[in-house]
Amino acid sequence: MNALALSTVILPHQRWHEGAREEWRRAEALGLDTAYTYDHLSWRTFRDGPWFGAIPTLTAAATATSTLRLGTLVTNPNFRHPVTLAKELISLDDISGGRITLGIGAGTSGFDATVLGQEAWTPKERADRFAEFLALLDRLLTDADVSAAGAHYVAHEARNIPGCVQQPRLPFAVAATGPRGLALAARYGQAWVTTGDDKLYENGTAAESDAALASQIQRLGAACAEIDRDPASIRKVLLTGFTPEANEPLQSFERFVDFAGRHRDLGFDEIVVHWPIPDSDFAAPYDVFERIATESLGRL
Repeated sequence: MNALALSTVILPHQRWHEGAREEWRRAEALGLDTAYTYDHLSWRTFRDGPWFGAIPTLTAAATATSTLRLGTLVTNPNFRHPVTLAKELISLDDISGGRITLGIGAGTSGFDATVLGQEAWTPKERADRFAEFLALLDRLLTDADVSAAGAHYVAHEARNIPGCVQQPRLPFAVAATGPRGLALAARYGQAWVTTGDDKLYENGTAAESDAALASQIQRLGAACAEIDRDPASIRKVLLTGFTPEANEPLQSFERFVDFAGRHRDLGFDEIVVHWPIPDSDFAAPYDVFERIATESLGRL
């Protein structure tokens, strides 16, 4: 049976010197596996409040911690280009001493999709761009000198010296649920990320969600088989809060142990929970959160 890691998402909604720094340091002190942050320019109910950039936040977190893994969950092509992103990631990997994981996905039609003045891409265009973005970013983080001209992205003699601390490059955690995305996760991912089946979020049941997640893992395995890759070589990550149970597992220690155990048995290697934010969709008793962080895995 696979061991289970527990990680967290710390939303970048606080000023660094007014609480944010202490949360990242506390995440390390609690022994959490990884602390991620969302890579958006604004996000949902937080859109009209404070919200800071992911890369600068992770850079600050890297200097405030020493052992905690750090990452995005997730970056997408809506407002980024592979060439500039690669340079930022190589710098961040260096500053952190090789503790960065890049969560990356195709993006959605939300706020980030139109903030630069463009029309939101269709689902097919998002998928096309993501495939090209990911392939080019893989090259940029691996090779010192890259030139490429695709349908959507161009790199002309892009230099990325000295490259990543983590070799051959920092790990990708590819967010995907559809066939094209799962094929990309199988090809490029050191990890795969899901939030579950979004069609079940509002009206589905826990049992239906478990079945949908099991199906996703099975389809990831089939995508790996297509390229003769062992699916066990891909870490399977569940970002919680978007299944029918929403934030309910964080309301008590016993509920979380049950939730985490069920998903470990489905085949997940890592469970990611949101750092509690009062008066939000991610509200949870902080004492329960700390107990989950320090005791729950010992019960599984």
